[in-house]
Amino acid sequence: MKETTHKFSRFHLSESANIVTNNVPGERSKELLELQKQIEGAVVSYPKNMPFAIKRAKGAIIEDVDGNQFIDLFAGCGVVNVGHCNEEVLSYVKAQQEELIHALDFPTENKMRAIQKILKNLPSAVQNDYKVSFGGPTGSDAVEAAIKLAKIKTGRDGIIAFSGGYHGMTSAALAVTADTAFRKRLTSLIPNVHFTPFSYQYRCPSNDDELACKNYAIDRLKFLLENKHSGIAKPAAIIVESIQGEGGNIPPVAGFLNEIVEVAHRNDVLVIFDEIQSGFFRTGEFLACMNYGVMPDIITLSKGLGGVGFPISALVYKKEIEAWGSGAHIGTFRANQVSLAAANGAFDFIEKYDVKSHTKEMGAYLMDGLIKLSEKYPFIGDVRGKGLMIGVELVKDKFTKEPNPELVKKLRASCLQRGLLFEVGGHYDNVLRIVPPLTITPNMIDNALSIINESFEAILSDVKTEENDTVLEAF
Repeated sequence: MKETTHKFSRFHLSESANIVTNNVPGERSKELLELQKQIEGAVVSYPKNMPFAIKRAKGAIIEDVDGNQFIDLFAGCGVVNVGHCNEEVLSYVKAQQEELIHALDFPTENKMRAIQKILKNLPSAVQNDYKVSFGGPTGSDAVEAAIKLAKIKTGRDGIIAFSGGYHGMTSAALAVTADTAFRKRLTSLIPNVHFTPFSYQYRCPSNDDELACKNYAIDRLKFLLENKHSGIAKPAAIIVESIQGEGGNIPPVAGFLNEIVEVAHRNDVLVIFDEIQSGFFRTGEFLACMNYGVMPDIITLSKGLGGVGFPISALVYKKEIEAWGSGAHIGTFRANQVSLAAANGAFDFIEKYDVKSHTKEMGAYLMDGLIKLSEKYPFIGDVRGKGLMIGVELVKDKFTKEPNPELVKKLRASCLQRGLLFEVGGHYDNVLRIVPPLTITPNMIDNALSIINESFEAILSDVKTEENDTVLEAF
């Protein structure tokens, strides 16, 4: 598929990595990293594993202050879906900045256009069944609002969430996040949250049987909701990522989301789909759940909705569950007018350039390349995903599936030196989480795959050298 020029080529700084320093980080990056360590709070995380300082970015290329250019398979944690500093989206932003920036929740033409675009991109049969509400500027706030609305509507308190799920770092959002490492020093969050297994096929007790994997997870959910001896009172809602993100880019087994909704509604429980990372065309469809032909009661949106990185979050929910009144959920910066303009620009860009089809095509192309690598390297246990939300799980042995987080760390470090960025996640921190800008080109994918392959080869070469040195030392 390799081409010299693609319709999206002009939206990137380049289409390949270019490392000009002897090592990453370079000298100026080192200075800024040291300054950050001295004057910024210790909660900083990303530069700890990807140590460099950013100067500029365009498309799927990030340039650091030393002049190194990296291929970005991270997209600001799945935020810049139409690419860094997309000039067509920025034209909407610049025009809006000259007219109006802050308007609380007053109606504006800009906001009404954004709401109409959100609703227009839902399945046609249900577009008139939903409405949109804005809260604070982060995905966590959208989750807080969704849980609040569910509790107000049902008059109940409990929430069921899923193992491997991630929903944010504020109180309620963190309470429904599965990773206990985030909560180990917190004595209390919201009460009555219960976790149940996600349909994680690669690590299901039923091994590779999709139907058995789905049934296992659904049976556990039914037990919680329908067995009066489960110990759990009827909850207000079930919250689930349509595709798990931080958990390892795990798409559910077909039919799983559909049966969650069916079981929940049979038991008078609301369903929240967290589409903060999997939504806004990340899978090719506007919402990941649309790949499975199912819609919930409430949808949380953020990340990609801000076009090129402007902060915004939204709830999309069925009109029939409207239960709160004026001021029941507010935020000074809800639906910032510049962020709304960026959303409008991103929607129009996606339609103009048929980004939906491109995302599906590039996702298939990238998956094919990764699967070929998995056939070459025995420590690639699983390659999975939808569109351009892909997970590559590394293991010590394909038969035992023992996680290999140490290898992932080595791979990320090696790729960084060659000019490739990706995030690490998964239930065991052993998954390459690949979420590039949706405008990535075939050339860029080829270059990224080449860097991954070179890095694996370098790591294996180092291992062989260490083994030989050990043998020599024995003599």
